[in-house]
Amino acid sequence: MSHEVDPRVDDYINRLPDWQQEICQEVRDLVHEADPEVEETIKRTVQPYFVLQGNVCALLAAKTHVNVFLYDGAIVPDPEGIITAGHDNKTARTVAVRQGEPINKPALLAMFRQIIANNRAGGWRKLKREAGRS
Repeated sequence: MSHEVDPRVDDYINRLPDWQQEICQEVRDLVHEADPEVEETIKRTVQPYFVLQGNVCALLAAKTHVNVFLYDGAIVPDPEGIITAGHDNKTARTVAVRQGEPINKPALLAMFRQIIANNRAGGWRKLKREAGRS
């Protein structure tokens, strides 16, 4: 493991059922693969967030699935259609992963990398403003 983990994120994941732990760990590994500089933290009291010059994603386990919130302002392309909710949300969209469903790792990794690139370019809000002036 080449990235630092936040023990509070470990605590969140370890309290979940095994199948949700697996999903959360896969997403965690994937976001760190996207960029080893991504940091882990807890926001909203208990929710794991992954940040690098802004929010990249967050995890939220629900009863029947795990939500991966992508903080992209709906500007990152989704050519493989992995977004399951929040299509019109101005801040974040969601990829819901249910028990037994495989994660489309190449698609999610590409989205993470684009979100990180956008964050490094000033964030999606700035990019949307600039696009609006063009």
